Amino acid sequence: MVQQITERCEVKVIRRKEEEKRLQTAQVSDLCRRRLLNYADSFCELAKSYDQELSQEYQDRGTLFMERRLWENRQIIRGHLSEMAKIMTEAACEVLSFQPMENKKKKILVQAMAEEGIRVENPCYLPRANGQQAMALTMSTTKGEKISAEEAADMISVLLDRRLQLAVSSPYIIESSPQSFILEEEAEFLVLTGFSRAIKENETISGDNYSVIEAEKGRVTVMLSDGTGSGEAAGRDSERVLDLMEKMLEAGFGMDTAINMVNTALFAVGEDRNHPTLDICEIDLYQGNCQLRKIGGAVTFLKKSDEVEQFSIGSLPLGIFQKVEVQPVHKMLQDGDFLIMVSDGVVDAFERGEQEDTMLRAVTGLQGSNPGEMAERLLRIALCASGGKVRDDMTVGVIGIWEA
Repeated sequence: MVQQITERCEVKVIRRKEEEKRLQTAQVSDLCRRRLLNYADSFCELAKSYDQELSQEYQDRGTLFMERRLWENRQIIRGHLSEMAKIMTEAACEVLSFQPMENKKKKILVQAMAEEGIRVENPCYLPRANGQQAMALTMSTTKGEKISAEEAADMISVLLDRRLQLAVSSPYIIESSPQSFILEEEAEFLVLTGFSRAIKENETISGDNYSVIEAEKGRVTVMLSDGTGSGEAAGRDSERVLDLMEKMLEAGFGMDTAINMVNTALFAVGEDRNHPTLDICEIDLYQGNCQLRKIGGAVTFLKKSDEVEQFSIGSLPLGIFQKVEVQPVHKMLQDGDFLIMVSDGVVDAFERGEQEDTMLRAVTGLQGSNPGEMAERLLRIALCASGGKVRDDMTVGVIGIWEA
């Protein structure tokens, strides 16, 4: 018995060593890593130079106020420099793990794609943190024509008997020059969004703006921002917030870090009227869950069949305080669920004092499965409640989730 256990343990050790051999790694060159780490050290030293205590020795109230304002701005700069140093260090030390494709599968894939006029090189697997396995490869056309990368992904899915889709960061067209492509495993869920808007009377531009970001690894982020007031200035403010958030997220900042960096940028400017709201819904299409973050935004609803849950977290808009404390709400989603995001103008259209309750009944009565039509229907209900008057910009966003 002892001998059998020993033999099984030896087999497991051999298999693990073979797996370690198959799993290879890649990272930035030593030269690039050293330069990134040197940059990170420089940013850290700069951050330390702003780390000073606020002096309380001034007797004059106006001088004390000015000194405090300067100190707060220095703390903002210090925080941003420290965050940049952190990201550079992570990039320098990042290790990409990949596993070369089995020779038999590789041969079948290369030959079959060659018959379709596509040259495939260096196919390998990329393990993901969520337990999924992506695929990376280089593709080019052999006859000079251009071929849809999505069609190539469908062909590869059939050849490998796996549900694969083109990653959002990959090129959409295969051309004669070699390009790198990543194919992700298809997620368990899919999302469709629909928006409907009404602009405040006597205005030509809405102060509300929204954004839908599809990221790799099966994540979809929907954001809605309501600028202070209405018109061109409010629209410019909310658009800037969303633009900054998109750039921060694409650069690799975490969601909460991105929110705080945008908030401190507005806080540093110190404009009394520039305090946009920000609603964020981040959905994981593999796990079927979402995180809701609300910074001064109106109520959000989660509709499950005839049951509706509402979220109205008490939080002030952006730019009022130096730091924003956001407590995300985590919810599991199911096939056929809908998330409804609205701006203040929609809520204010209903009778004062019973606005959220009236909206809850309206959302509960919503029927259909088309997010765009549902958003349009809810906006019409709000317009009827206000007697056809658009006293503030109105935006309704509906997010539907289904099993793939």
